[in-house]
Amino acid sequence: MEASAPRPAWRTSSTTGGGRDSGRFRVTHPFHPLAGREYELVGYGHTWGEHRVFYREPGGELVRSLPASWTDVEGPDPFTTLAGGKSCFRVVDLLALAALLRQLSDVSVSEITPHA
Repeated sequence: MEASAPRPAWRTSSTTGGGRDSGRFRVTHPFHPLAGREYELVGYGHTWGEHRVFYREPGGELVRSLPASWTDVEGPDPFTTLAGGKSCFRVVDLLALAALLRQLSDVSVSEITPHA
């Protein structure tokens, strides 16, 4: 039996936004400090439970990553497009927030005292 070659840890994306150079992406998250900047796409993969883009700062050697959803690699969020500004929150995000609040409400704090 012949052993298969190991699969690469990441792959180059072919889903970058709107006819742009497929080897580049732009940070689109409105509150991220790199918002609006464009980088060369080094790789794309599923790590830390989400799809991520891998890039290097210009002139740098260190590979960094961002969630792909914070970039134009995956295209616009369908909910945001369809909502057309009429909804500030997606249902799935509100459900996740409700679950987090329930979890936090189960934590009991006996007393909080300020440091003197």
